[in-house]
Amino acid sequence: MNAKKRIKNISAVLSPKSIAVVGASGEPSKIGHVILRNFLEGGFGGKIYAINPNAAEVLGQKCYKSILDVPGKIDSVVIATPSKTVLGIVKECARKKVKGVVVISGGFAEIGNKAEEEEIALVARKADIALIGPNCMGVLNPSLRNDSVFLPMYKMSRPQNGGISFISQSGAVGGCIVDLSARAGVGMANFVSYGNAAAIDECDLLEYLGKDKRTEIIVIYLEGVRDGRRLMKVAGEITKKKPIIALKAGKSSLGAEAAKSHTGSLAGSYLAYKTAFLQSNIIEADNLEELFEFTKIFSQPRAVGKRIAIITNGGGNGVLAADSIEEEGLKLAEFSENTKSVLRGFLPPYANMRNPLDLIGDADNKRYEKALSVLMEDDNVDALVVIVLFQTVAIDSGVVDVIVKNSQMQKKPIIVVATGGEYAQMHRRILDSYGVPTYPSPNSAIRALKKFLQYHSRVQNK
Repeated sequence: MNAKKRIKNISAVLSPKSIAVVGASGEPSKIGHVILRNFLEGGFGGKIYAINPNAAEVLGQKCYKSILDVPGKIDSVVIATPSKTVLGIVKECARKKVKGVVVISGGFAEIGNKAEEEEIALVARKADIALIGPNCMGVLNPSLRNDSVFLPMYKMSRPQNGGISFISQSGAVGGCIVDLSARAGVGMANFVSYGNAAAIDECDLLEYLGKDKRTEIIVIYLEGVRDGRRLMKVAGEITKKKPIIALKAGKSSLGAEAAKSHTGSLAGSYLAYKTAFLQSNIIEADNLEELFEFTKIFSQPRAVGKRIAIITNGGGNGVLAADSIEEEGLKLAEFSENTKSVLRGFLPPYANMRNPLDLIGDADNKRYEKALSVLMEDDNVDALVVIVLFQTVAIDSGVVDVIVKNSQMQKKPIIVVATGGEYAQMHRRILDSYGVPTYPSPNSAIRALKKFLQYHSRVQNK
């Protein structure tokens, strides 16, 4: 049993050239049907094999009775069959020299069936198979259209290719984040729902993704960890180069008990996790919204300090942002005299040349463009929070181009706050898709900015 080889073989799960779906079905209500359809309609470019001993073909694909009947090599096998059949199929995978297996099937440790789960894991370990699951939702690699997630595409959108890799002990939580990412236009490198983690656990996945060139940010949803010391060691090395953002579930006694029946995990002491996260420089989110919001901000360049400039076309939102800056221990930037002088040249005479900078309710795209240009050059400003009330008369979609242009210069972090209904949300999605992180409120924006600045400060000081 070679642990390093098994971790290396995770590449067969995420980037396979050939895939077999065991449990492929012609019944639309069956998981095996959804998974096979995802591969066929999603545009997977490799070879696809349907495995079903009771069918000649499914969705126009020839069916094989067993993976042993498939001619040639199979990189990855997805198993979506009753639990009693899984062990035998994994043994066939070992005989076929398959490198990666995803076991969607449940009915193991999460219901007390630990012995059979361990037997499956033992077979996988002996054959150096990177086995994901059992009791998981599947994996997703948008760049290769590798999609074994068993939720139909019309119910859960798939994200575009990007630099975020998300691993989740819970398939349901994972599905929510994937769907949110797709709606916001935020790209993903990989998604892995790892369920009971019988053979490949969170530490293995972290170790693999830490070396993965496509992965720039790692996001993880955890219920329990088997080896806390290894988690700290692996994460501590990764966070020197790329951020890890974590959401720990099972913090309460009731939550910890629920985790046992969900993925068979022992949630453990939350205080121990909190300490481990801090020592490993893992960024902790308190809820799903934060998990998503913290992730987006890491598309921005590193800031040299915590002096924040606020630009707004609504005074009240500027005040709320200033409150949040003080609450989170950040600083309002003091504009230079040169900046104030330039601002006086184009702002209305009744505007104040101080931070928060209120461009006034009649501000148009041009006023935002000039203000951004000036503050980007002010050495007293480390990061910018741009608040846009899209509801005002003078603002239109052109302000998006202004913000994106300044953000793509990668001089300073720029984050956007846009509160409102569908019109505001539409512009938020456009900005997010261009790598400009957007937030629904000043508080959520400043909290994400604080986590971003803290991470870079710790990395710089180590």
